[in-house]
Amino acid sequence: MSQPLPNTPREAGSGAPGPQHPRRQQQRLVALGSQRARFRELLGKVGSGEHTSTGLSREEAREAMELMLTGPVSDAQLGAFLIAHRIRRPQPLELTGMLDTYRQLGPVLATPGQRALCFSVPYDGRSRTAPLLPLTALVLASAGLPVVLHGGDPMPVKFGVTLAELFAAIGVEWRGLPLAAVQERLSSHHLALTHQPDHFAVAERLLPVRDEIGKRPPVASLELLWTPHQGSHLLVSGFVHPPTEKRAWEALAAAGETDVLTVKGLEGSTDLPTSRAGITARLRADGEGERILLHPRDHDLHGEDVPWHDLERWQSQALAALCGEGPLATALHWNVGAYLWLSDRFPTLEDGLAQAGALLTARSGERLRRALAD
Repeated sequence: MSQPLPNTPREAGSGAPGPQHPRRQQQRLVALGSQRARFRELLGKVGSGEHTSTGLSREEAREAMELMLTGPVSDAQLGAFLIAHRIRRPQPLELTGMLDTYRQLGPVLATPGQRALCFSVPYDGRSRTAPLLPLTALVLASAGLPVVLHGGDPMPVKFGVTLAELFAAIGVEWRGLPLAAVQERLSSHHLALTHQPDHFAVAERLLPVRDEIGKRPPVASLELLWTPHQGSHLLVSGFVHPPTEKRAWEALAAAGETDVLTVKGLEGSTDLPTSRAGITARLRADGEGERILLHPRDHDLHGEDVPWHDLERWQSQALAALCGEGPLATALHWNVGAYLWLSDRFPTLEDGLAQAGALLTARSGERLRRALAD
């Protein structure tokens, strides 16, 4: 007579106990704790396949970002969330929710009664072309235009040169300053840079995981949408790929940013190239986005983009450019003039470029550099 196989389940109605899995699952959730269990639930939504994924609501994305920065979330959960979110691509409202958390937990700067120009560029730095933003910021600030920047230490995956390193190379140190001192510089000299390790320490928690996964996570996109400045400003955000730009528009519109400029700059930065047309788009609260193409050749400022070599060579190029000389001078003239116009300081691009030339001739940016270096 045949015997039942050892693993054959008993038939229904046999009086056998029901399955134990739900109780075990509940016990496991209790062992994880409420916050880790909640993050696992949010991770499940991000990590589902294309047929079952529903994405996160704005509030859920805000909650997930807050748990990643401040909650008892494991490194395994962090890595899983970041890589799953990258593979699936974040939805605009998810980026808006993450931005809500950055606004809540990050540093805050203000320019009461003044409209600021806020630049957001990749935290993993530059490695192919010589950066211009520190020099552009100095010259713009010397003209009385408040400029707000943010950045961090060398960041995976690129580990390029950072804004803080570039400023330090020309004698302006932002690292190690308390936030009150940064605000004081903004108030007195119209220039500020918040440094993540000093002013947004909870965001540093993600660095080891970002290094381990070896890919830029959606947090890298978030850094291009955020500014520590609160109040009236023009937010300038760099991008590389058109889909990234479109997501940024939608996310920032939902976040209430009413004046945005997206720039297809050098290496994802906001540095306008001189080797080709600068591709930008302006979004205002009162209308549709406007594509603006900037042609340096039309203003006799065309030339090859200066390659990056090392910090020492850049230092000498940067100091010369602030005096209107050297290989970076043309690109600096182009960028300062364009941003003077784009920030509505002048009615035409030609007027902005003329003022930029005057500022470089007067060495206004160099004088500000010396004041900040003292």
